Amino acid sequence: MAAWYVVLGFVGLALLMVVHEAGHFLAARAYGMRVLKFSIGVGPTFFKIIPQDGYFWFTTAAGKVRLRLGRHDPERHGPTHYQFAMIPLLAYVQIAGMNPLEDVDPNDKGSYANASLMGRIVAIFAGPAANYLFASVLFFASLMIGGKLVVVDGKVVRSTDVDIVPDSPAAAAQMLDGDKIVEVAGTPVQDFDKMAEIISKNPDTPLVLGIERAGQRLDIPITPRNDNGKGRIGVSARTMKEPVGAKEAAVLAITMPPTVVKNFIVGLGQWITGKVQGELGGPKRVIEETANAAKRGLSEYLEFLGALSAYLGAFNLLPFPALDGGRLMFLLYEATTRRRPNATLEMYIHFAGFVMLVALVIWVTIFNDFGVGSK
Repeated sequence: MAAWYVVLGFVGLALLMVVHEAGHFLAARAYGMRVLKFSIGVGPTFFKIIPQDGYFWFTTAAGKVRLRLGRHDPERHGPTHYQFAMIPLLAYVQIAGMNPLEDVDPNDKGSYANASLMGRIVAIFAGPAANYLFASVLFFASLMIGGKLVVVDGKVVRSTDVDIVPDSPAAAAQMLDGDKIVEVAGTPVQDFDKMAEIISKNPDTPLVLGIERAGQRLDIPITPRNDNGKGRIGVSARTMKEPVGAKEAAVLAITMPPTVVKNFIVGLGQWITGKVQGELGGPKRVIEETANAAKRGLSEYLEFLGALSAYLGAFNLLPFPALDGGRLMFLLYEATTRRRPNATLEMYIHFAGFVMLVALVIWVTIFNDFGVGSK
């Protein structure tokens, strides 16, 4: 895969993280909280933009480069330091008073600890909400560029433009992503289901595929692999789309995130209960899938990022410690009991949740993404 697509995979995922943290940042500012830091990426810092002496200053981590930017208004811009760090797939905001170990002045109105219950709820909820709203923006852009899915009798029509599965008969026959299959064994085909039907009936039987590639007609000899008595050549279909107007695109863009979230919840429940098989994918797999979407075109890339943004918002609302949903559960406890939970206990619970999440990501990355230990 071209490095450019991998870069787009990194950029897309990093963008969703920044949008998430921007939601927290804007909501906290709206409720008068003092945001000390907005970091894009984690780890060693490359450069910072800091307010000082009435101006914003650009400075490298070592301080060897220092450039004066625009004026800084403390009332309008606040004290936030912006930094860009080495690992781009994460981002975070640091809000004054959010760490239970801080000594908080009871009269400090800019502290998270002294903010109203509603303000704290909104500040936490705004991260997932930002991802959810951004999903609609991405879906709208995707629809305007690439159109909507063609649906006949409630069924999505799949085209004969295909993507190639690695280590498959199609890959061995040197077929390429984007090839359009127009004929199978002398029979013209116009949709994927017809093509798949013919191939399925001919396992281990040499066939000739007629394909179109870059305006040229090619004949490709291929032998479908026998998969439990059915022929398979290792291609996945691209969906057929048709142009859509701005009004319809806006309506669809609003309705698509709820569908994504519903599928996420249903799929997660089925996976947990063992009703469906599958394995979790870590950052490597997510980047690869994002890069594959970018390879299929701008519309597919934006649509995939839209779905990923909605997934990210839904995942963060799960009532698990360290996630936004876990923090909201403590705020819900405060709302119902009218007393705050023990701040130190809450901190340790979130820390334990964070450790478990990091361990899960490391496990999934090593054993699922990289296949360590698999045969």
